[in-house]
Amino acid sequence: MARYTDAVCRLCRRNNEKLFLKGARCFTPKCAMDKRPKAPGQATSRRRRRFSDRALQLREKQKARYSYGMLERQFKRTFKLAEKQAGITGENLLVLLERRLDNVVYRLGFADSRAQARQLVMHGHILLNEKKVDIPSTLIKEGDTISWREGSKNSEYYKILAESIEAKEVLSWLSLNKQSMVGQVVSLPTPDQVDAKFDGKAVIEYYSR
Repeated sequence: MARYTDAVCRLCRRNNEKLFLKGARCFTPKCAMDKRPKAPGQATSRRRRRFSDRALQLREKQKARYSYGMLERQFKRTFKLAEKQAGITGENLLVLLERRLDNVVYRLGFADSRAQARQLVMHGHILLNEKKVDIPSTLIKEGDTISWREGSKNSEYYKILAESIEAKEVLSWLSLNKQSMVGQVVSLPTPDQVDAKFDGKAVIEYYSR
């Protein structure tokens, strides 16, 4: 499966915004955005570069794609699905992205980043409605439960997570039993419940050309 393999910190610096792609590291002084806020390869200049509308739209689209760890083909397919649904396309897109299984695993606090959550799903550690699902892009539904495979509970990662999960909070559209480590989708997310890192309108304008 194709995936982005370069340094993800460059993506934050390129977009001049923290996308929280490295989990807990993004909240420490080691964060590349705090140490080197300038875009990679950017020469020191007194002239401020002006971006066209198209460039700004591209930047918003890339921010969304990078945040959820998706390649262009997969992201565009998700956009086309959002476009076919009733309602505002930008909001539909955000909801579809939030409904991805790897994102829900991340939102439940089972992983520090979406990349880590994606790995947990692909390695078969996560159960969806008590069945193993290893496809990160699987869309969850209202009432779905997310839990751990029994064999994965013996791993060192799970033991550390079980001790630290008490300090984590989940969004209002999810619930988590911190003793049994079982999460549930209480309702489908709404745009108001999600802190979007991109402008949905700009993404629509980018693909409309």
